[in-house]
Amino acid sequence: MYQTQFISKSKEETQKLAYLTASFLSKNDVILLNGDLGAGKTTFAQGIAKGLKIEGIVNSPTFNIVKCYFNGNMPFYHIDAYRLEGVKQDLGWDEYFEGDGVSLIEWPQFIEYALPEDYLEVVIERIDENTRYIKFIAKSNHYERLIKEVEKHAHTITD
Repeated sequence: MYQTQFISKSKEETQKLAYLTASFLSKNDVILLNGDLGAGKTTFAQGIAKGLKIEGIVNSPTFNIVKCYFNGNMPFYHIDAYRLEGVKQDLGWDEYFEGDGVSLIEWPQFIEYALPEDYLEVVIERIDENTRYIKFIAKSNHYERLIKEVEKHAHTITD
């Protein structure tokens, strides 16, 4: 299991890191996004969407659970599993995870039973008002290669 970490000093840097990450994503990729309320999960998701050339407003799908965006380079499935705590039924998650786009899941612990074996985990911790500690954890060789590409190019987020 390969992992690395980044320090983001602003909302803009968090979005740039996510944007950079999106440039290495491919169909069927799954990102688990962990962090407390207000950590910056939606900010990160917005950066991924921008990197996938998604147009329009991207916000948290808390009340919808899933928001699908089809107007970019590939489909983007933004899932917020917060309201699914204790729900253990087949809701067709594999349609997203094995579909033709990228799935990003906020609060993935609430649908742990349905998650694929391979994924990229991103953990965001709030250090202060602007600063975030962001850890990437690869759960397969594919995501290890992706993280290494992000590391190689990460200097561009502060330039």
